[in-house]
Amino acid sequence: MRRNIAIVSCVIILALINLSIYHKEQQLAQGQIVFLELAPKDPRSIMQGDYMTLRFSITREIEKALKNTEVPKRDNIDGLAVVSLNKQNVGHFQRIHQPGETLAESEQLIQFKRRKRNIKLSTDAYFFQEGDAKIYDKAKYGQFRAKPNGVILLAHVADKNLVLLSPSMTKPAHIE
Repeated sequence: MRRNIAIVSCVIILALINLSIYHKEQQLAQGQIVFLELAPKDPRSIMQGDYMTLRFSITREIEKALKNTEVPKRDNIDGLAVVSLNKQNVGHFQRIHQPGETLAESEQLIQFKRRKRNIKLSTDAYFFQEGDAKIYDKAKYGQFRAKPNGVILLAHVADKNLVLLSPSMTKPAHIE
């Protein structure tokens, strides 16, 4: 009996993991493209290899906006920011989203979390293969795929001209 419960539990866990992966792959394939300006730096980690620590200019604007609202001064806040998208899908912070508020056609929600006074978006690191750091030195934007509910996933990093950076391509790709 215990063996059967263990087998069923493993199957359920694997199914849930695969379902989560499938949803993320769908978001990366079909989500709204949003570029957010970043300020990367390139540390090295012996255990993790090469990566960029990502900081986003929008996080400073979100923090300023939170200070000007009636949001309690607590460390843990989950919220939504509204960004306006230009013709190239570069997002610019507009305001903190209020419940029931409708968005303009060119606006997109971006989910954020404030933990211990630090604003976090979907990720704060971009990992790449050791030796490819020079390729990513030009990174100025993170290309995200966003769902209408504000959940974002980092898909690529791009240079100042929104050209996606990748070591596997002889010429960087630009996604329209």
